[in-house]
Amino acid sequence: MIILEFEIKSRQGVFVYLYHLKQSKQLRRFGTISYVSRRMKYVVLYMDSADVSENVKKIEKLRFVKGVELSERPNLRTEYESNLDSGFKQTEEDCEKNNEAGRIV
Repeated sequence: MIILEFEIKSRQGVFVYLYHLKQSKQLRRFGTISYVSRRMKYVVLYMDSADVSENVKKIEKLRFVKGVELSERPNLRTEYESNLDSGFKQTEEDCEKNNEAGRIV
């Protein structure tokens, strides 16, 4: 029996703005197409983080590409719980609800 290990690869979103959507299928060789906006003429493309810099340079050189932007999601902080406990003051309503539920904060 062969056991394969599953490894999660980090991926990053890339927004590619096009002049015409006819060529949007050609972008499949760079990554996975997640969304195509017909009205705004852009494609959301996901690719491995290790290949982003190389692929963006290649995509920018294509004639049908108007512009390329990287997603800012990897740079955003996604941990919010610790900030709620320390930084915010509870309102009177919240204190009453917690006291009624038997919780003291």
